[in-house]
Amino acid sequence: MPDRPENTPEVTGRTRVLGILAHPTDHVKAPPKINRIARERASDAIMVPMNVAPENFEGFVNSLRTVLSFDGAIVTVPFKQAILPLCDELSEQAAAVGAANVIRRLADGRLVGDQLDGVGFLRGLEHAGIQVAGRSVYLVGAGGAANAVAFALAQAGIGRLTLANRSQHKSDELRERLLRHYPTLAVSLGTQDPSGHQLIINGTSLGMQATDPLPLDVTRLTPQMTVAEVVQEPERTALLVAAENVGCRVHLGRHMLEHQVQLMADFLGL
Repeated sequence: MPDRPENTPEVTGRTRVLGILAHPTDHVKAPPKINRIARERASDAIMVPMNVAPENFEGFVNSLRTVLSFDGAIVTVPFKQAILPLCDELSEQAAAVGAANVIRRLADGRLVGDQLDGVGFLRGLEHAGIQVAGRSVYLVGAGGAANAVAFALAQAGIGRLTLANRSQHKSDELRERLLRHYPTLAVSLGTQDPSGHQLIINGTSLGMQATDPLPLDVTRLTPQMTVAEVVQEPERTALLVAAENVGCRVHLGRHMLEHQVQLMADFLGL
């Protein structure tokens, strides 16, 4: 039997279990970070990947209510929106965004959902010295991560926002929800052309696989643009490589997780 890797938490009968719900789980980066925080905080808890097929997701999540040693989970692709109706309570942010990326199990088995993607993404930009207030932003996607990023950017006071998504009805829905909360924000629907914007963001999972198409027309990028990702693996997606070749400043997807992991640990009770 191989030796236990150095600094791996020792699992006991009292260990609290945390999960990361995804499909697949190969790309997930949070467990080592959360487990390191658990050690730093002397918390007897461990996070493990939970690869759940979409057709089994509802039944699996409901079964977690009965696991007395389960405290909560990070929720990622493709479940950030599917988790909403399975929660008994949602934070104001999760309800507004229409997606949750963390759940906590209460002592009575109820599940509480929250949304930390947006604030994590925004803090990552701020830490890198990328200002968003007053800027023109082009955002690809209208799923869970893109929704969270859009609301965080609106709250931070961007100048205008263009939404580009393959399913226009999802872009329409996101635009309507944004305007309900931020009625003065200039929000328009766009195509694959990011021209005329200062900050370009891929808020989709396109780029995780080598065979994925590019999320936008990279021939329209200019050196004055900053191009940011939410995809964490690979670290430099095809979009970021193309943007670097043009001379754009790029912002990696891992920064979003790095700046929300402490918030996630707090939410999960570590």
